[in-house]
Amino acid sequence: MQSKEFFEALRILEEEKGIKREYFIEALEAGLTAAYKKLYGEAKSAIVKLNPEKNSIKIYSYKTVVDEVEDPDKQISLADAKLIKKSYKVGDEIMQEENSKNFGRIPSQTVRHVIMQKLKEAVRAKEFAELSQKEGDIITAQIIRFENGYYYLNMGGMEAEGVIAEKECIPGERLEIQSRVKVFVKRIIESTRGCQIQCTRTNTGFVSKLFELEIPEVQTGEVEIKAISRDAGYRTKIAVSSINPNFDAVGACIGNRGMRINNIIKELNGEKIDIIPYSEDINQFVSNALSPAEVVKLDIDNENKYCVAVVPDNKLSLAIGKDGQNVRLAVKLTGWKIDVKSESQYAGVSAQVDSSTATEMPDEDLFGDIEE
Repeated sequence: MQSKEFFEALRILEEEKGIKREYFIEALEAGLTAAYKKLYGEAKSAIVKLNPEKNSIKIYSYKTVVDEVEDPDKQISLADAKLIKKSYKVGDEIMQEENSKNFGRIPSQTVRHVIMQKLKEAVRAKEFAELSQKEGDIITAQIIRFENGYYYLNMGGMEAEGVIAEKECIPGERLEIQSRVKVFVKRIIESTRGCQIQCTRTNTGFVSKLFELEIPEVQTGEVEIKAISRDAGYRTKIAVSSINPNFDAVGACIGNRGMRINNIIKELNGEKIDIIPYSEDINQFVSNALSPAEVVKLDIDNENKYCVAVVPDNKLSLAIGKDGQNVRLAVKLTGWKIDVKSESQYAGVSAQVDSSTATEMPDEDLFGDIEE
């Protein structure tokens, strides 16, 4: 049966939705076969085949060659089969084209239902594939409502809705309805109701992407972010280096009169940021990581990635930080266990290092929460 209009509709659908018509063919064949069997009897073995090149829809019935026929709808005797083709033998399947003049009796809603169902699935799959490429990016979104601890977001032209939990916002900040805010795309969730974009403003990935946006040298790769540790809303430590040893990576991140880093701090609601130079020398890297405190001596245990950092007596509280924040962030940044002692404390302990007093390295890796 010729059906040029039918295949033309599939072609238009392909152009408008960007979904290959071949995607629909298999599902349509299955749907039309089921509809045909329903119309002419389930007992009959039949299949509907679509040929978009010839704009044709054909119905085939098939029977199995047997010695003795028990089910005439599905079987044919060997003798009758040989009348069709002498080479047929028991076990072969014979497929014959059926008269399709009554094919139009198959309800059009069956075709419509199959197409619409596959269209929805295809649109969801395409949307999910496109959105998945946005994971790990920053998007400027508009807050449209707040419900049960979640802000719902218009993601700037995307069909999917964004959502950010109140706990994923920077502590102390207030997000106003209709205001625009930068968010980090944490993950894309696919469901029967469509895709949802889960966002955050608290992980290290958000800070990393802000540096890319504000600092051209980070975007081009001239300045590399080696590690980040963060206590969202309070302090971030970020270690940077340059492929050019004569280039000031820290200065590039700060910018003229602090303009670049101040733009980032403003976006982070006033969060303090320590930009430190990265070093392959662990002595130097740990000392830098404990900034703003000055380290006067380091005892290093390379095998256990453990060290004792000695600071002046009057800088001990600065090195440890409020509630241990400074040393905790230094541990995350370097990947080493760090035990901070004042010069007086260090002088009073035995030469043997007691590693049980160290600040433990967290389970996650340095960039673990970028992939959350």
